[in-house]
Amino acid sequence: MELPNEGGEGSSQKKMGRGKIEIKRIENTTNRQVTFCKRRNGLLKKAYELSVLCDAEVALVVFSTRGRLYEYANNSVRATIERYKKACAASTNAESVSEANTQFYQQESSKLRRQIRDIQNLNRHILGEALGSLSLKELKNLEGRLEKGLSRVRSRKEIELQNHNNYLRAKIAEHERAQQQQHNLMPDQTMCDQSLPSSQAYDRNFFPVNLLGSDQQQYSRQDQTALQLV
Repeated sequence: MELPNEGGEGSSQKKMGRGKIEIKRIENTTNRQVTFCKRRNGLLKKAYELSVLCDAEVALVVFSTRGRLYEYANNSVRATIERYKKACAASTNAESVSEANTQFYQQESSKLRRQIRDIQNLNRHILGEALGSLSLKELKNLEGRLEKGLSRVRSRKEIELQNHNNYLRAKIAEHERAQQQQHNLMPDQTMCDQSLPSSQAYDRNFFPVNLLGSDQQQYSRQDQTALQLV
C-alpha cells in the first residue's frame, strides 16, 4: 500500500524511492497523527484477519501519544493477558527448575566421584598398598580400623559356629528320641519272648509220660504178687 503523503514531502521521500519512507520518528505533528491513524487501522484489521483465518487468540493494545487506548481482542484482552502471564511464569519456572536440577545433579555427581575415589583408596590401604602417602596418624587410624574389623569377624565366626553346634545337638537329640519311640512301640513281643519256658523247664502239674509209665508198671507188679499169695 502506497503512502505518498506519509512522512512529509521533500528530498527524503525522493531519496527513499516511491511508496517507501525512512523508518524514523516523524517530526511533523500533523503527518505523525495521520500516519498513526492509518497504521493503527491497518494493524487492527490485520489482527482481526489473523484471529479469523488462523483461529488464533489475539489481543492488541495500542496507546497513542496523547494516552488514548485502542484495543482489539477476539476473546478478551484481560483473559488473554492472564493467559500470557501464566505462560511466561510457566516458562520461567520450567527454566529455573531445569537449571536447578542441572546444578543439583552436577553436585551429586561430583560428590559421588569423590566418595568412590576415597573408597578405592581405603581398599588399597586395607590391602597394604599405597601406604607411603599416609602420615603416622593416618596409619594409626588404619590400624584401629583393621583391629575393629578383625574383632567383628571373630565375633561373627563364633556366633556361626555356636549356631551350627546347636543345630547338630538338636539333630542328635531328635535322632535319639526317634530311636526311643521305636523301642517303646515293641514291648509285647519282648515280654512274650521272656515268658516262654526253656526246653528243660516244665509246670508243677505236668509229669513226664515216662515217669507215669514206670509207676504204672510197678503198681501192676505188686497187684499181681498179692493175688498170688492169696
